[in-house]
Amino acid sequence: MTRPSVPAFAARPVLAVAMLVGVVLTALSGRYGYHRDELYFMVAGRHLNWGYVDQPPLTPFIARVSTTVFGDTVVGLRVLSTLSTIATIVVIALLAREFGSDRRGQLLAAICAALSGFVLGVGHMVSTATYDLLAWMLIGLFAVKLLRTLDGRWWLALGLTAGIAIENKYLVVLPIAALFVSLLIVGPRSVLRSWWLLVGVAVAGVVALPNVAWQFQHGWPQLTVASGISEDDGTENRIMFVPLQILQLSPFLVPLWVAGFLRLWRRLTWARSVALAYPVLCVVVLVAGGKSYYALPLLLVLVAAGCEPALGWISRHRVQAIVGLVLTAVTSAVFTLPVLPASAVDLVIPVNKEQGEQIGWPGFVETVATAWERIPAADRANATLFASNYGEAGAIERYGAAHGLPTVYATHMSYYDWRRPPDSNTGPVLLIEIVRAPQREQHFRDCTQVGTVKSPVSNDEDGTALMLCSGPTEPWSTLWPKIRQFY
Repeated sequence: MTRPSVPAFAARPVLAVAMLVGVVLTALSGRYGYHRDELYFMVAGRHLNWGYVDQPPLTPFIARVSTTVFGDTVVGLRVLSTLSTIATIVVIALLAREFGSDRRGQLLAAICAALSGFVLGVGHMVSTATYDLLAWMLIGLFAVKLLRTLDGRWWLALGLTAGIAIENKYLVVLPIAALFVSLLIVGPRSVLRSWWLLVGVAVAGVVALPNVAWQFQHGWPQLTVASGISEDDGTENRIMFVPLQILQLSPFLVPLWVAGFLRLWRRLTWARSVALAYPVLCVVVLVAGGKSYYALPLLLVLVAAGCEPALGWISRHRVQAIVGLVLTAVTSAVFTLPVLPASAVDLVIPVNKEQGEQIGWPGFVETVATAWERIPAADRANATLFASNYGEAGAIERYGAAHGLPTVYATHMSYYDWRRPPDSNTGPVLLIEIVRAPQREQHFRDCTQVGTVKSPVSNDEDGTALMLCSGPTEPWSTLWPKIRQFY
């Protein structure tokens, strides 16, 4: 059977679109500030290891490389994230090419990716999802190449990409599993009989082995974290799954991914398994109570497939198409990029809370420093500054020295492993509580609220209580395991 060929790659216009996005992301990257996760990644990057309680090592490593090479600033931290987003847009255009799109279709795919709220949102910051998205797009590209050519050697590229991606986030196993199930259902099953599949699996295993070994040695803490997140947020995630699938990518792109699904199912039957992989993945995520963005990358694959049939409609309705693209650009920018004044961010937080998590950290640390000064100078040598989560601890590490704050401690995620107060710290404890927690306060004596964090926006830290306690009820070495936080 003759397999379909592909058109020439529209390199110049696609790269122009991707580079324009890079310029925009760079221009805006320092406008608000660090996200709480970024503060954590930077600290994790200073404690490099093959694994952490809540994640594999790649994103903290990238954070360290980026700040070392490009500067220890918000802008410097985000350079490699921007480059990853540029690459993601190019790969999405290459996917459109694999589906038979000519120059115009590839350019449309690049534009749609560039205007997608999800792509811009994860590209603006450093997150595991940033590099996970690029990995998913590459896996999609190699999978489509495998199906189009029936050349089993693409399993090697798939395996290598999957292995590297596992060193960033375990979610990458989901699209591969969904594709595998889809291949069993609708074929072509011949690609599963290639010995290159075994080679690809072996390569993925070898590359992922260091982190898997670390998790095994430490009792699989990441599974504990994942189960806790699912238990806490699973119901809400299921309720919001469909609305967020539409909103986070962009409502204006819905016709394209629907057209892409139908095109793969009805016309490009050699890629029918790619279309089926999306609903299969959605079912898995819904059952597990996972977050809606777990399935969004496969929607981008469907968008790439839908660009070619969309060209005919666009040529007949140019004004409507232009208006739609402009509205997509405006809504995506407002909800995912730091284009609004900080005072107006409360308007978008209900849709994208990550906007608010980038605002207010210097003021938070200043408020903590004011509370710390309530401790008599003579008692500060054996006093303890104790944060309730990694964002708070990371912010204090970043900004605390300028306010004379001491080393901060926390039991949240991998902070638990990095350091513990010495047992000689029997004096006052400044306890930072994002929500008052009597079950935690019971481990400290005579706790009194001495301050409240007033954030400029309605983010998680707004209203955080600062509790000054006279000391721990038992030595820190005994207390530490009792107050560990996995989520």
